[in-house]
Amino acid sequence: MKQKNKGHLTQLERDRMEALLDSGHTQADIARILKRDPGTISRERKRNRRKIRKKGGTVEGEYDATVARQKARVRRMKASYRGKKINDNDELRRYIIEKLKMFWGPDEISGRMKEQKKPFYASKTAIYEWLYSSYGQRYCKYLKHKRYKPKKRKEKKTKRTMIPNKISINERPEDINNRKDYRHYESDCIVSGKKTGSKEGLAVLYERKARYIDVRKIPSLKPDLFNQALMDMTDDLTDVDSITLDNGIENKRWEELGFDVYFCDSYSSWQKGGVENANAMIRRFIPKGVDLSKVSAKYVKMVADILNNKPRKILGYKTPLEVMEENNLIF
Repeated sequence: MKQKNKGHLTQLERDRMEALLDSGHTQADIARILKRDPGTISRERKRNRRKIRKKGGTVEGEYDATVARQKARVRRMKASYRGKKINDNDELRRYIIEKLKMFWGPDEISGRMKEQKKPFYASKTAIYEWLYSSYGQRYCKYLKHKRYKPKKRKEKKTKRTMIPNKISINERPEDINNRKDYRHYESDCIVSGKKTGSKEGLAVLYERKARYIDVRKIPSLKPDLFNQALMDMTDDLTDVDSITLDNGIENKRWEELGFDVYFCDSYSSWQKGGVENANAMIRRFIPKGVDLSKVSAKYVKMVADILNNKPRKILGYKTPLEVMEENNLIF
């Protein structure tokens, strides 16, 4: 049976990968030696190899484990909120505000900056992002088309539960967004009806390209219980390259999972529409408002089996389980 090794490469694996490449081993050889999926090795080499600037452009250099570690670290720590560039530059920010009050549009402001060869610059897109962020909302009233109307914030009686160090879905690579590769997942929770008084729920895991669904019962939405359910489900998978989550309290301890994790924007569940659709299919068998404490784990597994063995048009009328097996995604 193939040994599984989840998440991004460790530095020891990167060092071994560099040595193996230098000695002429192929990516397939390295994947076998490190007990990793070939796709993981390919992506690591492509995303984290050294780039060399030359006259006429940039060329790809050899894979360097030290450079790879730094690139991976920078990527993960990159700021995910909008408007930072403008907000951190006082001169640029004052110029933009001044021109907005003269009823100039972002395109005109950006173009004028370039024409006047100002020592600062922001593109039209960057100005719009700043305007629609918390930093520039108050100046949206000067836009011709007021697409954003700031809402008055109500005081919270209780402290909001924050998810530390989360990485925004806006940082998620386009290959994931376009469903080009397998092994990228979404996850969510289904809870008991409020009137039942039950804290039990269902943890749902969904493979974005294969449309495969796994479901497990959890006693409550406590982060450690949700994490355990996710780990139990991923134990059946050959590899996991990423998971996309929402901002629920159950995801507070996401850093313990060991995978690349991306978070949807607040109140934007549509950004993980695959698992939301999976929830709707599950609800056909477990209707909204049901007390999940009265639903057996055996019944939950039966529901998942029915959905995974159902042909899907988008899969060429193959079943999700068949696609998972054909692509060596499941043990």
